[in-house]
This record gives sequence, structure tokens and C-alpha cells, in this order.
Amino acid sequence: MEVLNYPETTFEKLPVTIFESSAEGAIRVAHEIAGLIRSKQQQGELAVLGLATGSSPIGVYKELIRLHREEGLSFQNVVTFNLDEYYPMQPDELQSYVYFMHEQLFDHVDLRPENIHIPDGTLPIDKVKEYCQDYEKQIEDCGGLDLQLLGIGRTGHIGFNEPGSSITSSTRMVKLDPLTITDAAKDFIKEEYVPLRALTMGVGTIMKARKIILMAWGEAKAKILHETVEGRVSDEVPASFLQQHPRVKVVVDQWAALELTRIKTPWLVGMCAWDDRLIRRAVIWLSLKTQKPILKLTDEDYKDGSLSDLLVEAGNAYNLNLKVFNAIQRTITGWPGGKPNSNDVQRPERALPAQKRSLIFSPHPDDDVISMGGTLLRLVEQGHEVHVAYQTSGNIAVFDDDARRYADFALDFARKLHLGADRIQEEHAQVVEFLKHKKLGEEDSPLVQDIKGLIRKGEAAAACRFCGVHEENVHFMNMPFYETGQVKKKPLGEADIQAVVDILQEIRPHQIFAAGDLRDPHGTHAVCLDAIFAALARLKGKESWLDDCYLWLYRGAWQEWDIEEIEMAVPISPEELMSKRKAIFKHQSQKDSAVFPGNDKREFWQRSEDRNHATAKLYDRLGLAEYEAMEAFVRHRF
Repeated sequence: MEVLNYPETTFEKLPVTIFESSAEGAIRVAHEIAGLIRSKQQQGELAVLGLATGSSPIGVYKELIRLHREEGLSFQNVVTFNLDEYYPMQPDELQSYVYFMHEQLFDHVDLRPENIHIPDGTLPIDKVKEYCQDYEKQIEDCGGLDLQLLGIGRTGHIGFNEPGSSITSSTRMVKLDPLTITDAAKDFIKEEYVPLRALTMGVGTIMKARKIILMAWGEAKAKILHETVEGRVSDEVPASFLQQHPRVKVVVDQWAALELTRIKTPWLVGMCAWDDRLIRRAVIWLSLKTQKPILKLTDEDYKDGSLSDLLVEAGNAYNLNLKVFNAIQRTITGWPGGKPNSNDVQRPERALPAQKRSLIFSPHPDDDVISMGGTLLRLVEQGHEVHVAYQTSGNIAVFDDDARRYADFALDFARKLHLGADRIQEEHAQVVEFLKHKKLGEEDSPLVQDIKGLIRKGEAAAACRFCGVHEENVHFMNMPFYETGQVKKKPLGEADIQAVVDILQEIRPHQIFAAGDLRDPHGTHAVCLDAIFAALARLKGKESWLDDCYLWLYRGAWQEWDIEEIEMAVPISPEELMSKRKAIFKHQSQKDSAVFPGNDKREFWQRSEDRNHATAKLYDRLGLAEYEAMEAFVRHRF
């Protein structure tokens, strides 16, 4: 278990421990909770825990279950109080926190049912105030919370204490912030299904806990974590009130820590161990801060920007500027498969072989064209043998109405051609009946899952045809971990990894492109990438072709690589950008309004183009050549 060591900083007003991964951080938190439980057992006392829901504590609960099953950790002396619950909410609904807690923890340990307390989302509204007062009293009657576990929302909420919550607030009903509702939509399918209110412990209730652990995983939490840890105490960021608690621990992974001063701009903290990556980041930061191209930065600019130490390392601004400028310039290439008959020493890709086998892994059936559609088009145009492997069916991201529409089409088509319409009519009736009575969040029937998968398969195949990818080079993997019919997926399994091994051995690519969202520990992209890494690890040393295979990572629809990380930037012309847009448009089920739009209201093609424009503009601001758009990649050494 690795704790990442960074310089100490006076910028942070809360103690932060940074782990390499969320899994490692979660294990550390679970062991601290287990230590408290065992200590209380030895003293013959109850351990009173405040528990959280959401994605942040899932790893903690998983490790606590393991400790119970494999190391004898008993929960007989544990009393739990959950932070919150949606209102109104029935306990048996898939989105309820009662359901969540039983599925993630309670049903797997020996916790006494009478010791479980979760706010009741079924109460008549006129009973809520009295109930909340009683919830506070129950906590007090147990002697108060020994430890409160917290995640953090992007509004800075802890529990459901949204901006504007008072530090003295107690358990109560609250209105949910629009951003919180947007983030919850992934569990409720549509925003309009998310409850507008919730019951929550107050900030004051949380602050009474004898110890608090705040967890944050993934890059999406980086900005609000920075405000919480380094910003001023304000009800605009309720989590910042934790700065006034005497015993708080903040546990994060390296991605959630990205905006902390000691990570983002460590030269503002103290002496740095300068390497090429950090030097590049510092010079880019100074260029953007001063609004000067890199080659115009002066010694005085470096001194004023707290980078005198870097000047000592480099000698003078001129040499430093030139070094960084040239390094960034060498990332730009119009030949993502390598330029034939050229000196490739300082190019991102090799010149030979001139025609490569390029394998693009796409976690969902549209990530390829959304994230690297321009590069895909360029690879095809330049004569490479391009393969696209769609790792999952993407079937849960299809609206029920689209499934019904295609079922209607299949029936009408069968009738038109007299193709055994009676059997199809029977299947059609099953689809109609299921969708008519389907509950919110309910798993689709196998037939509906198949229809939705076929919709996305057809769209992906159409996009590949438009891009010029040969039909026999389009592969649909349908990795089993994804096929649950629900947002929640199964763990990555042997069959998933073997599917990747098989396609790698079949194609034997010279270059691989994969979605590299390492910074999101919860997403499908991360699971698909883990499968690729596991497959490559199995093949390494056994397959000679792998010795000269490059793995290029692209990012998803929401974000781009930081510019100091980019190792290959492919310019996209206005005409190519329009072709990329048309390829994205082939994914009609994701057009206009996707089932899971994330926290960005723009359509996928708009997000993609805006990101590509922004990358090109950033290169331009640094003094590099001006392009219409750019797609960016980082090479992963395996």
C-alpha cells in the first residue's frame, strides 16, 4: 500500500494523505475503522459509526466485508447512523440508500438489524421534523458518533448539506442543488426522476463526531477538494467547515489531489526535484500566467513566478524556453501511424513498418469517433490496417422508447416480407409488455438488452463504414462484466481479460489506441483499460510482436490530457473535423440527449469539438503553430 510523499505545505488547512489509487486509500480507511471496532470490543463498548453512501465508500465497505469473512472482524458491537436519504424514497427502490447499504455492507456482516439507522424517506411530510429531532436524540443516546465517514460532492456538500448550510445545522429536510441532481442522474436514468429533496444529518451533527474521515477519489473531485482543503471556511463550500474540527483526516488518491498546490504548482511550496515533466509543467504554467509565448519568457518572468530555482538548474531563460518549446513542438505530427521514409528519432511514432496494423479499443460503441475520430480517419487515409474493437455493448445507454421503435420496425419489416411474423409478433408483445410495466432502474429483460445492444452495434458499424474501416476489421467484444442490464457492473473477470488477449493475438497490432481515463476510478473506461493492461501483462515476454508495439492512450468525451503530459498531438483540419462530426452523428441513439450525459449538457460532438479546438488554442497560446483542432495522446510504457 503506497502513500505518495510530497512536500509539506502551509497551503493545506486540513491533513491530507495521498494514495496512488483509490483502492489503496479505501483499504487504509477500512483498517482504521476496523481498529476502532476492535478497540471498543476490548473495552466492552459500542462503536458508533456515521456511514456514507455513493461511490466513495464502496471500496471501504468491500474491505470491511473481507475483514469480517477472512479475519474474524465482528460487527456485533457496532451501531451505525447513515448520513442521508432521498425524499421521498421507498426502502426497496434500487436508488434508495437503504438498498445501497444492505447491498454494499449490511447483508454481508454480522451487524445487528436493530443497530442500523438510516433516515426514513417514506414519512409523511408533517412527520419529518419530529423524526429528524428523534434521529439526533438517538445519536446522542448512543454516546455520539465515534467516527464519521464522508465523501464529498462537487458542490462541496457533505451528506446532503448543500451550499448555504449552517455549521450549526442539524438533521433536517433539504432541497438538492441542481448540480447534485445532475450527478445523481446516472442512478435514476433521467434527471427528472431524481428526487428534489432529501433528509440529511446537519453539518453541526457531523461536527460533533469525535473523528471524521473525508474521502475523495478521481479527478472530478480535484477542484472541490482544493477549495475544501486550501480555501476559506464558507457555507458556500460546506465541507470547508471541517477545517474547524480538531480530528479530521482527508484521504485521497493522486487524481483527486491534482489541484492541490503541492501537486499542481509545487514550486510555490518549496524546493523541487526537477525532472523533464515538471520542468515542462512549470514553463507552460508561467507562459499561460504571463500570457506570453514560451520563447518570449525572460529571466525576470521566472523570478517573479517563484521559479528562480528552475533558472539555477537551467542556466538562463533562453535555454530553458528553447528546450521546452522544442519538446512540445515534437509532439505535433500529422502522421499518427508514423511518417514513411523519414527520420523518426524525434517523432512520436516509428516510420517502420510504413503500413501498420492499428487496433483501436473503444470502451463504448462511440468512444472511438468521439475521442479520436480525426486520428482514426487519418490512419485509414494513410493506408494503415485499422481495426476497431468495441469492448462493451453499451446497451444500457439506449432509451426504452428507441428499443420499442426498433421492435416495431422489426415486426413491420417481417410482415412486409412475410418472414414468420407470428413468432416476431410474440416477441414484440413481450417487449411492449415489459417496457410498459418497467420500474425505474429495473434491469432490462434479456430481449430488450439484445435490442438495445443491436441498436448500438448497428450505429458503430455505420460509423466505421463512414470512416473507411473494413467491415471485417470491426470487432464487437461484448465483455461480460458490462452485461448486467444496470448501471452497476460486475467485477472484471477472467472472461473479460481473455477476450482482450484473444483479439490481441488475432490482430498482433503494431500500435494500440485505448481509452486511458486512469483518473476516474469508477467508470467503464477504467475497467476496460484494466482488462487491456492485464492482457498485455500476460502476453509480454511470450509474444515477440509485442516488443515493438506502442500503446497510445486517449481520453474520453469530457476532458483532455494536461499539455505537459501529451506525447502525440494530431492536428485536425476543418474538413476532417466535419467528417469526424458526421461519424459521431451515426450514433443516433446518443444524439440530442444521451441516457447518461454526465455533468455536461452539450452533445457529445459539441464536447469533442470544443475540446479539440481548446487543445489547438492552447498550443497556439504557447507560441506553437496555429491549427483548427487537435487530438492528443499519451504513450503508456508496458
